[in-house]
Amino acid sequence: MRDQASGLGRLTSRPNELSSETPIPLSSSLSAGRTGARGKSSFLTMQTIHAVLFEPVGCLAEFPASEFDQISAHLFGKNVVNSSGSDAYWQLVRLMNKAGGKLNPPNREIAERLEVQAVDQVELYEDVLPAFSELKNMGIQLFVASSLSGAAIRRFLERFALQDSFSAVWNCDNAGGVEKVPLAKAMECASLQPEHVITLVDTSESLAIAQELGTNSILMINDYEQGRRLASYSPTGGIVSLRELPDAIRLAAESAKLPRR
Repeated sequence: MRDQASGLGRLTSRPNELSSETPIPLSSSLSAGRTGARGKSSFLTMQTIHAVLFEPVGCLAEFPASEFDQISAHLFGKNVVNSSGSDAYWQLVRLMNKAGGKLNPPNREIAERLEVQAVDQVELYEDVLPAFSELKNMGIQLFVASSLSGAAIRRFLERFALQDSFSAVWNCDNAGGVEKVPLAKAMECASLQPEHVITLVDTSESLAIAQELGTNSILMINDYEQGRRLASYSPTGGIVSLRELPDAIRLAAESAKLPRR
């Protein structure tokens, strides 16, 4: 959908309608003073944060599942109908990774066309732009690190005028692979240490990748039941809105100044 006044994609609320008063089984709301399983906020365990890695699918916008399911079926013979765009996307990423992380030209053309088709249907979550503005004012570097094609990422950035929001943009094409490859490339090229990086996650797959790379995994809770389930995988913390992320980073910075016992 397009905003006729601005020519940009519309903004939309996150689907869960959660608030800071919704009980979540990890430190998902700083204002409510929630704590992790050991009695203190998980955010307090983070070191000072210098950068955040974003995967557009699920974390910045809700993507449709159909196009990713079609790619999986057409290119890999995986005929599964997923209920969410994130699940369909990560299923495709797993299949691509098992196949070596790269597609031959004809298959790449099919995947790019369907991914761009998916991008044209999404709406940016309404908390993204305010959070980006605040994070950049804090001096936090923002990166796209995605297994989407370069064509799909370019279309996404163009639709929502986000081209100048990121320090760098990594996708499966310019990173040379999928899954953890774009994230590792983003950190390597920016000389970032993983303990000073947040990776925003919304699935068990993305959470596992963040943990494997040693970054701080912050769960973007778009669905209450899914949030409860993913909390058992021990993310660093969780938020129900991107508006909470700047405060989480400030809390980590203040905690890092305190003497360690």
